[in-house]
Amino acid sequence: MKLTTEKLPSPIGEVTWVKITADNGAEIVLSSLGAGIVAVKLPDANGKLTDVVLGYPDAASYIGDGPCAGKTPGRYANRIAKGHFTLDGHEYTLPINNGPNSLHGGPDGFMNRIWNTTVDGDNRVVFTLDSPDGDAGYPGNLKAMTVYTIGMDGSVQIDYYATTDKATVINLTNHTYFNLDGHNTGSCLDHELKMACSKWLPTDDTLIPSGEIASVKGTPMDFIQAHKLGERIQEKFDALIFGKGYDNCWMVDDWDGSLKEVATLKAPKSGRKLTVKTTQPAAQVYTGNWLDGCPTGKDGYTYKDYDAVAIECQGCPDAPNHSNFPCQMLLPGQEYHQTIKFEFE
Repeated sequence: MKLTTEKLPSPIGEVTWVKITADNGAEIVLSSLGAGIVAVKLPDANGKLTDVVLGYPDAASYIGDGPCAGKTPGRYANRIAKGHFTLDGHEYTLPINNGPNSLHGGPDGFMNRIWNTTVDGDNRVVFTLDSPDGDAGYPGNLKAMTVYTIGMDGSVQIDYYATTDKATVINLTNHTYFNLDGHNTGSCLDHELKMACSKWLPTDDTLIPSGEIASVKGTPMDFIQAHKLGERIQEKFDALIFGKGYDNCWMVDDWDGSLKEVATLKAPKSGRKLTVKTTQPAAQVYTGNWLDGCPTGKDGYTYKDYDAVAIECQGCPDAPNHSNFPCQMLLPGQEYHQTIKFEFE
């Protein structure tokens, strides 16, 4: 294993990029801006590296980018209806930045902040962030930590930790977009997705859950057996946003908080396979429906809709307003800890 760091300028301050080279030649680049993933370069059979994640060539392009590429959104990833929730009898109001709702903690969420960086050995990077009481409307002084551990085989494990001095809500995830043929190879809709999820969350047209936890059987939401991402997105099914694509949440089967395999993604052209494991109760799948117009990508590439897919392991969207969803409340004296792991073949 080998680790190097680079300091890069941005309009909001100096950003640290950390490159870790695994024993098999894979290269993973991490960023203190948004505690995110900038690159995952995997070797092919001849040792040639291919970058399989969407991203940009400079640090500044990650500030406020629409896709939230590779980063850690928060304090609450995904949507909270109308930017409002009640906790311990107190009402809280959040910034509205996605239709009528609050998304990813608002426009100044964790994904758009520079986290403190600590390198621990040659394969572990710790990013920390202090979020004060009232930050973006959320209660409690929150201390958040995102820890990346890179395996000798190039696997990426992400551990999220947080503590608070006041009851609050939290939902942290990773927002990396994958195209296993290469970030600049065009549509990923031929990728085959399989999920250990027999239930999903129907939503309204602003993607806020209705509260129902529905069976995937007989719908385009059924990935119990592998299907190509683009195979059914033109079907007349409300959740597919009139044929635009997937941006939906699935519930992990037999969830008990242990690390479980939740999804596999295969690229028929390159033969690469991604296995996603998590301790989280749910996973949002987003087929890059609105990538057009995002910052110019690495290698000067212009990303288009469907060029990559995000599999975001997380708590349920709008859980603070749905008592039947797994609870995302964090209390003083408790520690929030969730894990996501990406394994590549």
